[in-house]
Amino acid sequence: MAFPELLDQVGGQGRFQMLQTVALLIPIMCATTQNMLENFSAAVPSHRCWVPLLDNSTIQASFSGTLNTEAILAISIPQGANRQPHPCLRFRQPQWQLLDPNATATNWSEATTEPCMDGWVYDYRTFTSTIVTKWDLVCDSQALKPVAQSIYLAGILVGAAVCGRASDRFGRRMVLTWSYLLIAVSGTVVTFVPIFPLYCLFRFLVAFAVAAVMMNTSSLLMEWTSAQARVLMMTLNSLGFSFGHILIAAVAYGVRDWALLQLIVSTPFFVCFVYSWWLPESARWLLSTGMLEQGLQELQKVATINRKKAAGEALTGEAVLSAMQEEQSRTQAPAGLAALLRIPGLRLRLWVSMMCWFAFGFTFYGLALDLQALGSNIFLLQMLIGVVDIPTKVGTKVLLSHLGRRPSQAGSLVLPGLCILANMLVPHEMGALRSTLAVLGLGAVGAAFTCVSISSGELFPTVLRMTAVGLCQVAARGGAILGPLVRLLSIYSPSLPLTIYGAVPILSGVAALLLPETRNLPLPDTIQDVQNQ
Repeated sequence: MAFPELLDQVGGQGRFQMLQTVALLIPIMCATTQNMLENFSAAVPSHRCWVPLLDNSTIQASFSGTLNTEAILAISIPQGANRQPHPCLRFRQPQWQLLDPNATATNWSEATTEPCMDGWVYDYRTFTSTIVTKWDLVCDSQALKPVAQSIYLAGILVGAAVCGRASDRFGRRMVLTWSYLLIAVSGTVVTFVPIFPLYCLFRFLVAFAVAAVMMNTSSLLMEWTSAQARVLMMTLNSLGFSFGHILIAAVAYGVRDWALLQLIVSTPFFVCFVYSWWLPESARWLLSTGMLEQGLQELQKVATINRKKAAGEALTGEAVLSAMQEEQSRTQAPAGLAALLRIPGLRLRLWVSMMCWFAFGFTFYGLALDLQALGSNIFLLQMLIGVVDIPTKVGTKVLLSHLGRRPSQAGSLVLPGLCILANMLVPHEMGALRSTLAVLGLGAVGAAFTCVSISSGELFPTVLRMTAVGLCQVAARGGAILGPLVRLLSIYSPSLPLTIYGAVPILSGVAALLLPETRNLPLPDTIQDVQNQ
């Protein structure tokens, strides 16, 4: 094909690709910190009702010499789970009879309690501030925390749907650059908003832009890299997410205030916005859309960076036009969503790819956004997710190169499903083993992300690639939104959520066997190229 030959002439594995990878993976790491941020910024600390005997300094002084803190709590707040003060109720009047050593919980009734009318007292030993403590997202308002997470994930869904098509129309680099600015501005504004609805609005805008960053980063890396190095490049891209998990765990461990943490992970995007203007637009996209002069300029720029200036100067507009005429003439079907749905080969690839992306988003975000439920050190657990992810993805590169895309993608989805189902057989008392299986399952899901990222980029032609990838991202984010909600089914059966989390990736892995093998094949530029494969 024409473009791979042009890319080989200017360098498909050179100095430019190395610099581009560094420039694009830094924002990917930062985008991952935004995705995982609410594990820390929305952490729910231990809390109890404000009670005057203990929290009113004037009244407290009169009891300081006669009753200790435990005794005042006992007469002011009923016991909750694990014999701790109830987080959402307090006694209407002090229950002095409970000071009797023989008193039990039967000495008080529901009639003597009331909700936390004067607010809550939080445990600030782990976090000095979270959005939960700022807006009191506990007790009757505790559902607002998952609402905020769902709004964020909905922003990624909408961003994937809109930005995929926008990138096919306006270019990868242009959409990427303005997405960096949107994350920087919206993420910074979030730290200063006074009310919860505005917090959700600007987090939605951050997520919208994060979707564009993830999609366009993978497309630029893939479209500027030769077929031989494509797996390596996409593996490095997926490793950016792994290091992002480690980064957010380290930063959150040192910064325990949610607003400062939000600011720290947002401001680097101002720097990304500035240097992204240096990045060249995808020459493959430029040539496929008929902008031959701009495509020639970008090819010559890359040739200069790769120290192949003579080869770049040898390229002329006539040569590029001649090389691309065959591809342009073979584009018979309209390059739009209708083509993806009408042409049988493309339709099968789209539905199966969307199913695999759905399984990834559903399983990963269903488990990874509820680290506190595992009852472990969330900083350590978040870091372990990233650490385990690194060797898993490196091993995935080897499998993709030797086994091929199709069996690797199928296996990477079936394996985490089996890990999750195996967790159902482990007793709840064996918390360490359950956490280990959960981390291994999430690591295997990370391998699935590498596989589906590479596969979905190789399955679709350049003129439709971002539209198809955008739809796949929509499926992934739809799964991400539904994933956390599945935990609500535990009221019917404690094992039901894990059963669903395990079954979905297994079924998607089986469906992945229907996809064609694309190992070592050149990227298709036109619909005709796909039909000829």
